[in-house]
Amino acid sequence: MTSLSDTGTPFTAAACKPLTGWRVLVPRGGPWGDGVAAALRSRGASPLVAPMIDFAPTDDQPALERAISRLAGNQFDWITITSATTVDVLSSYNAVIPPTTKVAAVGETTAAALLAAGYHVTIVPSEDNSAKGLLEEWEQATNAVVPLRVLALRSEIAKQVLSVGLQRAGHHVDAVVAYRTIGVPVSPKVIADVHSGSVHAVLVTSGSVAEQVQAQLGPIPGGILVAAIGPQTKEDAARCGLRVDVVARERSADSLIAAVVTAAQARG
Repeated sequence: MTSLSDTGTPFTAAACKPLTGWRVLVPRGGPWGDGVAAALRSRGASPLVAPMIDFAPTDDQPALERAISRLAGNQFDWITITSATTVDVLSSYNAVIPPTTKVAAVGETTAAALLAAGYHVTIVPSEDNSAKGLLEEWEQATNAVVPLRVLALRSEIAKQVLSVGLQRAGHHVDAVVAYRTIGVPVSPKVIADVHSGSVHAVLVTSGSVAEQVQAQLGPIPGGILVAAIGPQTKEDAARCGLRVDVVARERSADSLIAAVVTAAQARG
């Protein structure tokens, strides 16, 4: 059906709801999953939220607690935050980041989580929202001051690209594990829906999610679109044998959904 917009320009229901008829698997729950599900519904899709990863406390709680205490004591010039989950950990400890301690967020999603939790943000990579992108802009952000005292909080399974890069640049880096990532089994119904092809797209938001998608749902039928949130996630997916069809232009939920929309429109 065709109707007119407020300006009198014709538009179709398909243009307003480009994902109508599409069931999209969202492999993460919580606020992120809820937000993505709402965005998908606004585009006509039926989201299937099935969390495939969860987060558990670090195996070395004393080390994390010491780091948070030192942070509050103004013993670091910078702190690097590489995920919104790390922000949740800081909040759970009521961690204090002194005004004089600068905060580097690896991407817009992480920066938004920091601000929502009441923390400040000093730098976010302008283009490449990744540890590599942050390293590339680090010297300019810090006015080339060396050495700096840096607290690098990370997931247990995260690659230490940022920590190693900062150490090579001459900085004193304390790399501390903030949390562990664990797999969550999905229901048999979700597995059956994927294998029967009644799911049209699967979102892959990290290497750990890619591992769970392949282990629990793989091999993914060829007719199902697999969308990765960035080039690094695509590489991680390839390493565990998961096919990726489209990659988001930016490491954000909006960009990931836009990639699915573009693919859906291309498929007609």
